[in-house]
Amino acid sequence: MDWFSDLVGAIGDIVWGPATLILIVGTGILLTVRLGLLQVFQLPYALKLVFTKSDKNSEEEGDISHFQSLMTAMAATLGIGNMAGVASAVLLGGVGAIFWMWAAAFFGMATKYAEAILAVKYRVVNEKGEISGGPMYYIEKGLGWKWLAVLFALFGFLASFGIGNMTQVNTVAGALSSNFGITPWITGLALAVLTGLVLLGGIKSIGKFASVIVPFMAIFYIVGGLIIILLNINLVPEAFAMIFKAAFTGESVAGGAIGTAIRYGVARGVFSNEAGLGSAPIAAAAAKTDYPGRQALVSMTGTFLDTMIVCTITGLVIVMSIMQFGLGDTSQDILTGAAFESFLPGYGGLIVTIGIIFFAYTTVLGWSYYGEKCFGYLFGDRNAYIYRTIYVLVVFVGAVSHLEIVWNIADIFNALMAIPNLIGLILLSGVVVHETKRFQEFRRGERLEP
Repeated sequence: MDWFSDLVGAIGDIVWGPATLILIVGTGILLTVRLGLLQVFQLPYALKLVFTKSDKNSEEEGDISHFQSLMTAMAATLGIGNMAGVASAVLLGGVGAIFWMWAAAFFGMATKYAEAILAVKYRVVNEKGEISGGPMYYIEKGLGWKWLAVLFALFGFLASFGIGNMTQVNTVAGALSSNFGITPWITGLALAVLTGLVLLGGIKSIGKFASVIVPFMAIFYIVGGLIIILLNINLVPEAFAMIFKAAFTGESVAGGAIGTAIRYGVARGVFSNEAGLGSAPIAAAAAKTDYPGRQALVSMTGTFLDTMIVCTITGLVIVMSIMQFGLGDTSQDILTGAAFESFLPGYGGLIVTIGIIFFAYTTVLGWSYYGEKCFGYLFGDRNAYIYRTIYVLVVFVGAVSHLEIVWNIADIFNALMAIPNLIGLILLSGVVVHETKRFQEFRRGERLEP
């Protein structure tokens, strides 16, 4: 099977090559310009929408609240990309890659905003009386390109079993086996049962579960990272200086290639926050909201929280550990854990292990919804039980499998998802601008809003 693995790896290098990364970042730049730096000027209001309760939600069309929608999307994005992904970026692209992760996330906030605004505008009520939306709907209804919408749904459906399921569960099984001696099949069986119980309730159950567990796990990991940063605050200025210098000089990269830092920083940033992939707007479409622009601002904060907060904390701890303990040659699979452990012996590695377990499991739940909606678009929403059954079975398979090839295949389908979605975003950018102006006009006439 070596030839097949090599073939999959070669295809992955092509689909995640410079052309795709330029398309992803270029779309974000285009939307940033057309929206007038909305991610800067509207971020405070967007954060207020996330963390304040609105009585309007109960009367608006949708299945879940703004907060539950964001937490469902964050459940899928907050995952091992925030740990292993950052470590991979640093090892392959040098510490300067962290700067390019930030850059990708900045423009990605505009992309995530546009995805959500289109998802809500073109969402539909399906045959089960539930809300359905996402790139397949705004591509079909907005552009009239059914064939491209089908391609997105097909790639999204297939990707859910890889990056959203098997790879995540395998990571959890490996962490529990190496740290606590738990046999992988036991982990797989337990996760399959827990996943099945949550999926029985559909998006409302996932949303309620995510709104409790995602904030908890995020705070747990963030606090652990902040403790390390605050206890070693003297290293922080030098760490930032090292990141900025390496971003434009290529230092700490093999051969000193700035392009390598950019490539891995952007690629791992997108892997972490999923801006442009088209997954998060599927959850955004289910939110109770009166104007597409309101939920779009909420969705935009997901990229900010994911990359600008969580990935930054991971990145700083890793860079500080390289400065203090010389951990730069450590494997990407264990670098983050080793970095935390080096500063908090006996506790740091445990923080990362627990974070991996919760982050990966909630990613499984978030992606189950994405995959189900793509499956429903292709084969009918009433057949969702078929998808859920297969998805739960795959959870068990993922825990007991060797998944190096699956990782590469999942990466390919993620890129193939992104391309139809980005085409839709570019061609429908005028609609995004129109809906944004419409919501801003509404806000100016609404005294109760800031």
